[in-house]
Amino acid sequence: MAAEAPPQQPEDLGRLDRGTALVLIDLQQGILALPTARPADRILAKGIELAEAFRAAGLPVVLVRVSWSADGGDRPPAETDRPGPAGVPPAGFAEFPAGLAREGDIVVTKRHWGAFTGTELDLQLRRRGVGRIVLAGISTSAGVESTARSAWEHGYGLVFAEDATADLDADSHAHTFAKIFPRLGRVRTTAQILRALPAG
Repeated sequence: MAAEAPPQQPEDLGRLDRGTALVLIDLQQGILALPTARPADRILAKGIELAEAFRAAGLPVVLVRVSWSADGGDRPPAETDRPGPAGVPPAGFAEFPAGLAREGDIVVTKRHWGAFTGTELDLQLRRRGVGRIVLAGISTSAGVESTARSAWEHGYGLVFAEDATADLDADSHAHTFAKIFPRLGRVRTTAQILRALPAG
């Protein structure tokens, strides 16, 4: 059975005010190399487009990456039916690709799926007066969704850039955008988000 498409949302986002930040999840070398259901280079290009526009508008850009210590001692417990890869990630796994990061961006390193757990993300956002997050990255049903659920529970408004987000599995991506994200925030395209940004 074909995956259900995300529901069509109204065009108008209103104006994304000065209390808005862009949060990009795991657009790093090791994750971009995974076999995503839509091309990772396209997701990266959309992420760069969003980041450049947010910087131009004077709005915060947060780059989240996942990494662990050399001994692997800070990795999450692996008592699951489908544990993640064992061992230490290869060299360069957590590095951002060329063209993404800029001086002044906020960099957050996480050790779980979600970007709020065990990090200073909430502190960094609140001290900048951020109350709304535009969220995108890889992967939809893991790092992005876990971050979104926690952001919603922390009281942040959420806008999801559907075409700047990807999963390893197309059905998982479609399910999250059709069933989960519309209950947490507003689903839009990169173009719709860009049109809602304030002038720099």
